[in-house]
Amino acid sequence: MCAGDISQRRFHYLIGPAINKVSSDARTVPRKFQVSIKSATSSSRFFVPPGFSGGLPVHFVHMTTPPQTQFNPLAGLAAAIFPGAGHLVLGRPKRAILACVGVMGLFLFGLLIGGINTIDSSQPYPSKIWFLGESLVGVPTLVVDQINQRSFKAYDLDSGALRNGYPNEHRVVENSRPVWKPLTQPQMDQGMGPPMVPALGRLHEIAMLSVVLGGMLNLIVFLDALMPSPERVLNKSKSKAGGA
Repeated sequence: MCAGDISQRRFHYLIGPAINKVSSDARTVPRKFQVSIKSATSSSRFFVPPGFSGGLPVHFVHMTTPPQTQFNPLAGLAAAIFPGAGHLVLGRPKRAILACVGVMGLFLFGLLIGGINTIDSSQPYPSKIWFLGESLVGVPTLVVDQINQRSFKAYDLDSGALRNGYPNEHRVVENSRPVWKPLTQPQMDQGMGPPMVPALGRLHEIAMLSVVLGGMLNLIVFLDALMPSPERVLNKSKSKAGGA
């Protein structure tokens, strides 16, 4: 007996009972989930035992290539404008509410403990890197920054730089241009001063860190809205079909 005969007998001994068991209830399998041994092994070198070379249906696992992640630019644009808006476009209000609460909670907490100066695009490098992280929150960051630049900052009379005011200065608008001017003693006695004194030290860093964390969280929310996963898209289509 040659080695090939031994291999054929071993193959028939190992899978023969399994094929008989599978073929006995193959009629319960849908047509699209059936395949014949002949077609399944026509492109392979496996030995097909005698009596099983016909069109005998057997079970097999229906494997398909996972669908590619969908790309939704409209949802991505909405997510970039305001946290959670992208998931509203996708028809997922619960996730939109959770995203909005999480991102805006960190954003507002940073403004609460650090003031409006927490978001400042006029800072020099490397401090301006903080603003780049804060801008990931989207339009809320840009709105707060514009309010800070237009209502709480003014130009230095000597250098012409836009900056925050010192405690001994007050903001005056001259020729439609806000500038900082020193306070006189009577004005200081009246309690005059800059409209806002920025927070300093550790408190200011914690405030900026909170807003940056909100921006990083919103980046994840943005990517989830821009490219929803196939499983979620499938569940959404099933729910629509069920409602119809």
